[in-house]
Formats: sequence, C-alpha cells, structure tokens
Amino acid sequence: MSSAPDDVLHLLRQRGRNPDPAALDSLMRGVAAAPEGLAGPEWVELVEPGADAELTRALTKWRAELAEAGDGLDASPAPANRLEDLRAELKRRGLDGFVVPRADEHQGEYVPRRSQRLGWLTGFAGSAGLAIALADKAAIFVDGRYTLAVRAQVDTAAFVPHQIPEESPEQWITTNLPRGGKLGFDPWLQTVDGYERFARACQRAGGSFVAVEANPVDSVWHDRAPAPLAPVVPQPVEFAGEASETKRTRVAQAIAAKGADAALITAPDSIAWLLNVRGGDVPRTPFPLGFAVLHADGHVDLYMDRRKVPDRTATWLGNAVTLAPPEELGSALDALGQMGKRVLIETATAPYWAATRLQAAGVTIVRDADPVSLPKACKNKVELEGIRSAHRRDGVAVSRFLGWLARESKTGKLREIEVSDRLQALREETGKLRDLSFDTISGAGPNGAIVHYRASEATERPLEPGSLYLVDSGAQYRDGTTDITRTVAIGTPSPEMRDRFTRVLKGHIALATARFPVGTSGSQLDALARYALWQVGLDYDHGTGHGVGAYLSVHEGPHRISKMPNTVALQPGMIVSNEPGYYKAGGYGIRIENLIAVKEAEIEGADRRYLEFETLTLAPIDLACVEPKLLTEAERQWLNDYHRRVRETVEPEADEATRAWLAEATRPI
Repeated sequence: MSSAPDDVLHLLRQRGRNPDPAALDSLMRGVAAAPEGLAGPEWVELVEPGADAELTRALTKWRAELAEAGDGLDASPAPANRLEDLRAELKRRGLDGFVVPRADEHQGEYVPRRSQRLGWLTGFAGSAGLAIALADKAAIFVDGRYTLAVRAQVDTAAFVPHQIPEESPEQWITTNLPRGGKLGFDPWLQTVDGYERFARACQRAGGSFVAVEANPVDSVWHDRAPAPLAPVVPQPVEFAGEASETKRTRVAQAIAAKGADAALITAPDSIAWLLNVRGGDVPRTPFPLGFAVLHADGHVDLYMDRRKVPDRTATWLGNAVTLAPPEELGSALDALGQMGKRVLIETATAPYWAATRLQAAGVTIVRDADPVSLPKACKNKVELEGIRSAHRRDGVAVSRFLGWLARESKTGKLREIEVSDRLQALREETGKLRDLSFDTISGAGPNGAIVHYRASEATERPLEPGSLYLVDSGAQYRDGTTDITRTVAIGTPSPEMRDRFTRVLKGHIALATARFPVGTSGSQLDALARYALWQVGLDYDHGTGHGVGAYLSVHEGPHRISKMPNTVALQPGMIVSNEPGYYKAGGYGIRIENLIAVKEAEIEGADRRYLEFETLTLAPIDLACVEPKLLTEAERQWLNDYHRRVRETVEPEADEATRAWLAEATRPI
C-alpha cells in the first residue's frame, strides 16, 4: 500500500495532476535513496517540473521522512546476526561460502546505498575492500589505507582482517576453502578478470567458483534501499567543449578500428562524458548509473531508468540515443549474438554476467580498454579553461579558509569537524558549488597520519599547538573538479616536521617542474616525487598522482603516477594530482597536493616532442613548515613564483582579512 502523504497528493491534484499513489511512492523512495548534493532539491523535477515553493517543501519533508527510515548501514560493527543469517541462506542454497565485494555493477569508487553489501554485513565504511564468508570462518581484505579503520569498524572476531597485498583473497581461498567446496559469487559484481583469478584459486583448493542468480546478501537484507533516482541533466557544450555527436562519431571509429561492431560501456562516467549528461545517483560524483552499447555507426542504446530522465534531457539526447529500461540489457546482448556481432568489452571492469551472456549468445568478444576512457582523460580547450576557472574560484575559498585557520587556531580549541565544516561553508559562499568531490579528510596530529582518515565525533581531535593539521578536500563545480591537500603548522612545528615537510615539498616541486618526452608514463616519473625522502630512508605507501575528471570523478583513469606499473603515456590535456607525502604513525601526516595538467613543452633544440605540467591549484603552501636550507635555488624560485601567482589570483577576490594574511603567507623566501 502506498504511503504517499495526503498533502502531497492534494497539492499535485490542485496543479492538475492525478498521480498514481503507488507509483509516486516508488519514485520518491528511489529519490530518497540517492544522495543529497549541495545544489538544492533539483530532484523535485522528477516529480513535478516547475514545482512551486509549497510543493517543494512538502516533497522535501516527505523525502526526509523516507531517508530517516534507515537501511541498517549505520551500524558499525554490524550486528552478529547478519553473518549468521547469511550463513543460513548459503546453507539453504547448497553453497559453502560467498564473496562480498565493496562494489556495484559498475565497479566505481562510490556505490549507491543498496549496493553497500560489504558495509551492511561487516560495518566497514571504506571505499575498497572485500569479505569472504565460509560456514566456519570469515575474512575481510583491505589495503594499507584502511588497516586501522577496519579494526575500529568491524567485529574482528567474526571477520579476521587481512591486508592486501601481503595476503590476497585468492591466497586465503586456496588455504581455507574446503575440498569440494562451492564458493558463490554475484556475477554482476565480479569482473571478468576477477572471476578468472578467483576461479583458479578455487581450483587449487579443490573447489569451484559458482555464480548465483540472486545475491544471498539481498535475501537477508530486508530493509535494503531501492535503486537511486537522481535527475539526469544536460552538460552544455559551453562546459563540455564538444558535442556528443562528434564524441560518439570519433569513439565509434576507434571501436571499428579494433575490429568490433559495438562496445559495451559499463563505466557511468564514460557514459556521462560520451552523452554530455551528468547525474547524482552516487555520492560526490555527478553521474547517473546505467549501461550503454555504442555501435560503430555512432548510435547509442542507453539502459537507464526512464523515471530519472526528464523530458528535457531526453530531447537533449536526441534520436541517435535510444533509451531503454535496464532490464532489457540482457535481451539486447542476446540480439547482438543473433546478428553475429563482435563486441568490445573491458574485462578489468565489465561484469562477468555481461561477458557470459554475450558468449552464450554467440557474440565474438573483443577484449580491449574502455574506448571512452582515454578521450575523456584528454581534456579539450574548453574543459581546460573551465577547470582553470574552477581552480581560481576554489583557490579563493581555500585561501580564505587558511587565513581563518591561521587566526582561529591560536586558541587551541578548534576541532577537526568544525574546521572542515568551515571550509565547506566558504566553498558554498561561491554560489557555484554543486557538491564536494569526496568526503573531506580533516586530520589533526596523529589522525593526519591515517591516509584516508574520516573525522567522526568519536575520533576527532583538537588542533593543538605544536602539531600539524592535514586537510585534503575538493569541490564539484559545473565547470570543473578540484582536489587539494594542505598541511598546516598549528603553532611552531618541530625541526623534524620542517625537515619532512620540506622533503615532501621538494618531491612536489620536482614533479611540477618535470619535462619528459612524449610516450612517458606516470610510473616513469613517480621516483621524482620520492627522491628527497628516499635519501633519508623515508617513503609513502600511496600513489603520487591520480587522474581527475572534468566535473566528473575525482579519481579518473587510465593514467596515474605511481610505483605500480602503468603503461598509459601521459598526453596533453590530462589532469593528474601531484601529492607526495610522509606519515609518521602516531605522530603526524604531511601531504602537499596540487592538480596539474599535461601540456606541450617548448624546448629549444629538442630532438623530439616534450611535455611538461601546468599547475592548476592556487592556494598558499605553509611557509612555517619549510626549512629553506634544504631547498635549492631553483626550488626556492619555484615556490616564490607559485606564491606570486596565488597572491595575484586571490587578492582581487578576497576580503580584507584574507588579503592581509595572504601578504605574509606568500612572502618570498
């Protein structure tokens, strides 16, 4: 029975609408399952385009009530009965175990609440992880970012923590799966490549890796949220810089060049870029969830819930995009087989379900990278100018924040959450903020040493004199995505802190000023950022740089700067972060992060094409933490030039107090 409130139904009927109460209730539950951004209740358009203030208030109240109903995800650690219920369900199905990844059908960093099965089962809130539940034991696997968090959030008597890569899930399966055991998995949540690794591990254990038709976690998660419904909106060419039609044509040509007739696109940010649309189905990343088939003639079949596509967006997509319900994807893949088509899929990200459906239909699978990924990473001139504009705007907000922090931190009373809230408020004052680009990392003292720390009332610390404070934050603006980390001295830093900070700064400058021949990958540059730390026996465990989208994901491939091998050459227009760091467990953390863009370098007498970086981020680096004696003259000049750019950009837009602070914060050294 519908629970649509009478006042909402009454207001809609007053406006000449006669909604089906059950359909309206279902729509609003999907709306409530989507995250709320910072751009206002734009989702109201899905119920009633042009809704007035009275109807908007009534709908907003209803959404809040639905969101408060809860889905059990806030329990940490998770209640023990959830694992017991799952084991009972596995026994009923004849399974000896089940793999529970922190993933949805699209393998993205952020997943909707309905897909957070790992969090519901264990209480773990990190962005990457995996659990395996057997009848008599269970394990949870995380990487080095979450070794502390997993023990705080999970009942380790129920799920024994393991750190990747020291012990992989495949190794654990080989050792612990009983001989003849059937380890179940959801084929929508397992990639093709992942399936092959796990299947081999099961074979080594004398067991088998078995696909299930319906996820057993869903069978015991009774208050699971529905699929999220956030409006799909056009991303105008004034921001995108290229019409969807031309994007589709050139990507389709690349597909044909690979010997394929079509490509299955499973990454939502690839679909959003290709079709020049944005959405809001998952936190912090403005894309809609869906699947697409791009044909070699440039036509796209888009499998997406029609309820979240307003009529204006359907018109925007045009006749070359056919919108179909998500449940029709399977029959569409069957049809490709019946026509004898060759279909490109990226096996590192495509669901095992899709690959097996295609194979069963008789499709010839072409294994290759997502054909949208590389074009999307190489920003065009319009996108780059928008990104620069976003960084100038963001730089003013961050500089205002750093000036405020310098004044207020002297009291010793500031705490992590109120400080990050202040930064968000200053970004909101720009009037352009759509959302944060990720949850702010606000770490004081020892908390700054936890790479992916998230402050809570239970863990937050005061910003104490003599300590370091690390804040890693970013914003989503319609014209660009930002990501910046600054480490600030609260009071007077110790000589050790200054030494470590300056070595991180030297690595940051080495990367920012690098020139390299065309064809160089980020992995070949990674050592530049670590060299000064290596000389005194220090290092950091995370990558040095990740790609960043244009009002899309703050973590974007296919390129990166990392110790981990990556063969994708850096190309003009790519955005990547520059973020070396140092972390003293139990003491402090240091990270200095700017975003940089790859561009052509003009080198007189060069025997080939060279590239270099343009620094996009504009906010002061704390000079109190710098030991000038450790800097070369060239490094000192870079810092002074950078601070002059910051001052010239920020001063005209800043308030009087910020300008006064800025003069000192960007002084030449």
